[in-house]
Amino acid sequence: MSDPASTVGEATDGSELRRTLGLRDLVVYGLLFIAPMAPVGIFGVLEAKSHGAVAAVYLVATVAMGFTAFSYAQMVHVVPRAGSVFAYARAGLGERAGFLAGWLAMLDYLLIPAVAYLFSGIALHALVPGVSRWAWTVLAVLVTTGLNLAGVRTAAVVGFAVLAMELVVLAVFTVAALVVLFRNGTVRPVLAPLTGSGGFSLAAVLSAVSVAVLSYLGFDAIASFVEEAIGASAAVARAVLLCLALAGVLFVVQTYLAALLEPLTPEQLAEQPAAQGSAFYDTVEVAVGHWLHTLVAASKAIGAAFAALAGQAAAGRLLFAMGRAGRLPRGLAAVDPDSGVPRVAVLCAAAVTLAAAGWAARRPDGLDQLTSVVDIGALCAFALLHASVVGWYTVRQGSRDRVRHLLVPVLGIAVIVAVVYRATHTAQLTGLVWLALGAAVLVLQRGRPVGGPR
Repeated sequence: MSDPASTVGEATDGSELRRTLGLRDLVVYGLLFIAPMAPVGIFGVLEAKSHGAVAAVYLVATVAMGFTAFSYAQMVHVVPRAGSVFAYARAGLGERAGFLAGWLAMLDYLLIPAVAYLFSGIALHALVPGVSRWAWTVLAVLVTTGLNLAGVRTAAVVGFAVLAMELVVLAVFTVAALVVLFRNGTVRPVLAPLTGSGGFSLAAVLSAVSVAVLSYLGFDAIASFVEEAIGASAAVARAVLLCLALAGVLFVVQTYLAALLEPLTPEQLAEQPAAQGSAFYDTVEVAVGHWLHTLVAASKAIGAAFAALAGQAAAGRLLFAMGRAGRLPRGLAAVDPDSGVPRVAVLCAAAVTLAAAGWAARRPDGLDQLTSVVDIGALCAFALLHASVVGWYTVRQGSRDRVRHLLVPVLGIAVIVAVVYRATHTAQLTGLVWLALGAAVLVLQRGRPVGGPR
C-alpha cells in the first residue's frame, strides 16, 4: 500500500498558508457557515412536508449527512491540502474528476454566500427600513471581505463573537420556550414533533429530509482550512464530525420546542404556503412575545452576514487550490506575505458574490432565484467525494474495510441521489448546464500542463 503523503505531494512553489487555526476556530467556521438557527427559515415548510414530525426530520437528516462528514474525515487524511473535494477527487478519481468536483463545488461556494448576504440585507432592511436592502447587502459584503483580508485568525476571532451571540439568542429562545411550556402546557402532544400529527409517515419524513439536509451545507467548508489548521488533517477530521453533531443537536432542540408551541397544525400550514416562511417567527410572536421575535430576527440578520464570511473564505481557498493546480489562472494561488491570506482568490470570490447578491437585491424574486440553484453544486460534489473514498481506498489501495471505504460512501451517494432527484427542475437544469460548462473548460484545457500539490 502506497503512502498517501508521498502520493498527494507537497507544495514546492511557495504557495503556502499559515497554520494558525485551532480546533475551536475550525468548528466556529463550520457552525458560522451553517448558522445555528438555520431551520428558522424552513421550519414551516418542514412541518407541512413531514406532517408535523419536524424534529424526526432533523434526526434523520443528521444521520444522512453523517455519511458525507465521515467521507470528508477519511479523505482529509489522504490529501491534507486546501481545496477540499477538488483535492480529494484528484487523488481518488484523477485529474478530470477532480476538476469537475471543484467546478461543481464552486457553484455552491460562490453562491451560498450571496444568498446569505441577501438574506442579511433583507432582514436588516426590515429592521431599519430607511436603508435599502441593496445598501445593507453591499455593506455586509464589504465588512466581511475586509475581515477575511485581514487574516484567517482575525476573521475567526470576530466570527467566534458572532457565533457566541447567535448561541446566546438560541439559549434565550430555549429558556423562554420551556418557561411557556411549563406554564401553559403544549399545544400538541409531547411526542408529536417526533411521531407526527395523526401518525408517523416515513415517506413524508423522507420527503422533508430532502429539504432539511440543505440546512447543513457549510460544515464541509472546514476541510478548506486544513493547511491553516494546527494539527492539520487530524484536527480537521475531528472538527467536521463535531460540527455536524453540534448542528444536529441544535437543530433538533429548536424545532422540537417550536413544534410544541406552533399555533397552526401541519395541515393548516400545508393549506397556507404563504404562512410557512414566517411560521417560526409567528410561533415565537404568539407564544412568547414580540421582543423575542425581534431578537431572533436581528440575530438571523447578523448571523447570515457572518455565515457569508465563512463561505467567502472557503470559496477563496477553493479558487486558491484550483489556481495552484493550474486548473484556474495561477494568479489565484498568490498568498499575501503579511496576512497569509490568498488575497486575489478572496477578492475574486467577493466580486462574484457581490455581483450575484447585488443583482438579486434589486429584484423582488431575487432570493428565490438564488436559492433555487445554490445547493445542486454542493450535492453533486458530495457524490464525487464519496466516489473518491471508494476510488482511493478500495480501488487504488485495496482496502478490505468494506464498511468505512465502501458501504458508507455508497450509502452517502444514495442519499445524494435521492436529494437531487427531489430538487426543483430549475436547480437540476442549472446543475446540468454548469456541469456542461465545466466539461467544455476541460476540453479547452486538453494538452495544457497542470500540476501543483495533490
